[in-house]
Amino acid sequence: QVQLVESGGGLVQAGGSLRLSCAASGSTSSITNIGWYRQAPGKQRELVASVRNVGAINYADSVKARFTISRDNAKNTVDLQMNSLQPEDTAAYYCHAGYWRSGRYIDAWGQGTQVTVSS
Repeated sequence: QVQLVESGGGLVQAGGSLRLSCAASGSTSSITNIGWYRQAPGKQRELVASVRNVGAINYADSVKARFTISRDNAKNTVDLQMNSLQPEDTAAYYCHAGYWRSGRYIDAWGQGTQVTVSS
């Protein structure tokens, strides 16, 4: 089983920056991809950025060139550096990890951290 704990959310003015961190524990060696999703009120949860074990990185078009995801396999952490934040980035941000257990692919989620960007 994989557990995820996020930190680093908060309130920031438009144009500012925040850094989110996610610490994974448990069966971290079975993780195949890890990253960040977000969910704004009344909207579906959407991918922000993810990193696969082979190193491939995927960003949502809306955050490319503003957000940077980084993974530290030795520390089992994944960070999201968010620059040039805009009010539309306001959402609950969730750390996500996909991993295999007993032949089944499982999605693990953190508890979420709120990011609020004021105009």
